[in-house]
Amino acid sequence: MTEVPMREPTFLVLTALAGEPRHGYAVIEDVAGMTGGRVRLRAGTLYAALDRLRADGLIEVDREEVVQSRLRRYYRLTATGERSLAAETARLRAQAAIADRRLRARRTLGEATA
Repeated sequence: MTEVPMREPTFLVLTALAGEPRHGYAVIEDVAGMTGGRVRLRAGTLYAALDRLRADGLIEVDREEVVQSRLRRYYRLTATGERSLAAETARLRAQAAIADRRLRARRTLGEATA
């Protein structure tokens, strides 16, 4: 049975956490930066995703601190999360390689018929 591809927001959240532990707002900002602003996670969407990723064992709480009387929770990737992100990265890389080969073949074919 083939594993279901990861949804883009999940991939981006895991990628944000791959570099270092981050709190929610830092994840939102990193995702926006990685995508050139194309993906802007909303806080409600992010925290639901973080809860789901924690339940799935892909991330865990790294630490908590109080900043301006508010709790700031930092999350980090688990070993399972790292493996999952690596597998999805390999899947996307393979798909991109197929697309690249086909586009090169198309350009080559176009040059031959021009």
